[in-house]
Amino acid sequence: MATKSLEILIDEFNKLPGIGRKNAVRLAFHVLGMPMDDVENFTKALKNVKDNIKKCSICGDYSENDVCDVCSDELRDSSTICVVEDGRDIISFEKTCKYKGKYHVLDGKIAPLSGMTPDKLNIKSLLERIVKEDIKEIILGLNPDFDGDITSTYLIKLLKPFGIKITKIASGIPIGGNIEFADIATISKALDSRNEV
Repeated sequence: MATKSLEILIDEFNKLPGIGRKNAVRLAFHVLGMPMDDVENFTKALKNVKDNIKKCSICGDYSENDVCDVCSDELRDSSTICVVEDGRDIISFEKTCKYKGKYHVLDGKIAPLSGMTPDKLNIKSLLERIVKEDIKEIILGLNPDFDGDITSTYLIKLLKPFGIKITKIASGIPIGGNIEFADIATISKALDSRNEV
């Protein structure tokens, strides 16, 4: 039987996505075996992430500065914005070294069954960017699942009146798949073969 402190640690690990009870137990026992310096570095890293990382004031991705590295990079194509669900998708697109435009993070996708409505997403600032900046293309880089399709359809209706090119990443990422877990070649192909909507 686990001690009270160990049980609390197991419960905390169990709250993490993808960590079931068995993995939570393994992680807790791993922490018990770690040198104190490593435990202190781990807790310090957790605290630093919460203290120092905020949302980019332009795209909504995570950053340690008011404006993230991608938005502040003057060599990137400012006329193209790839709309993604969250920052994990940006990491996946960046691994391809193919996309040279900017991003916009929605912070989720429309999911009626989960209560995620358009007003809860970072859509208003996307529309403001289109008005203020010289945007020529919006790439919808959303996951090809039911909620991703609903979100894409909603965004297309909102964006059409602006008269800019709207494209969706092509197939290659399976229906119901997740960009975060797709390999670099698949993401590259999906970007290269995107279709205008």
